[in-house]
Amino acid sequence: MKKLLPAAAAVLFAFAATAQEPAATLKIWDNATAPHSNRIVLAPGEDDPARTIRTTETELYIYPADPARATGQAVVICPGGSYLGLAIGHEGHDVARWLSQNGVTAAVLKYRMPNGHPEVPLEDVQQALRIMAGLEAGATGFTADKVGIMGFSAGGHLAATASTLGAFKPAFAILVYPVITAEPGKGHQFSFDNLLGEDRTAEQSEYYSLQNRVTEATPPTLLFHSDDDTGVPPVNSALYYEALKAHGVKASLHIYPTGEHGWGFHTTFPYHEIWKAAVLDWLREINR
Repeated sequence: MKKLLPAAAAVLFAFAATAQEPAATLKIWDNATAPHSNRIVLAPGEDDPARTIRTTETELYIYPADPARATGQAVVICPGGSYLGLAIGHEGHDVARWLSQNGVTAAVLKYRMPNGHPEVPLEDVQQALRIMAGLEAGATGFTADKVGIMGFSAGGHLAATASTLGAFKPAFAILVYPVITAEPGKGHQFSFDNLLGEDRTAEQSEYYSLQNRVTEATPPTLLFHSDDDTGVPPVNSALYYEALKAHGVKASLHIYPTGEHGWGFHTTFPYHEIWKAAVLDWLREINR
């Protein structure tokens, strides 16, 4: 069923594109060649390959680390967008450019929307991680021994899914105002409707509430949220952090007083410089 964007969810979307300057663009697969299809059938005029809504092709945009500052790390970035589309500019390419300038190879993932098939975005991100780790072909010259994941909003849910349910787990995770739980009054229900379908069961909602899936094998995780985020309440990050600590996983949680939702790499976010410094500090810490 085609999803319409409710007004209350509009704050979670910012699909304006930014200039793309990746060193390499890799098409991973599409609905015809991937293990599973999201069953999205595009209407005439909807087949623009640059579109970021109702995506049906998986692509990876690679920004190599500045050689003079290279840390040996790589990060797969999952933009948010309520599992309906991708805020691929300020939650993707802008972040990737900055990370690459600071010595971290960054790969922005244009993943397929689930459309009620949660296995689809997970298999996309798993393949991207394997590619950046050199376990699959396509990124020769850009691979790294330590490949982490970074996700924003629903992309944070996908990053946490890879960290908990994925067979190939990232070395570390950075979750920025992530969707984590489907619990009533705590979760962003529109994201879960798109992920699982509007007829999702209580059992499905519980399974994909990822604070319930954390184990000792979940990678070290850095979390960010704004206290005044009403779209995805900060309890999402808090629940995941508590689960990480309960299982002895290295974690750090930053909740800023203001900022609301969806700030990404916008310089208007009041704590933009502080946030950037915290990310780089974390990357240095886990690289020791």
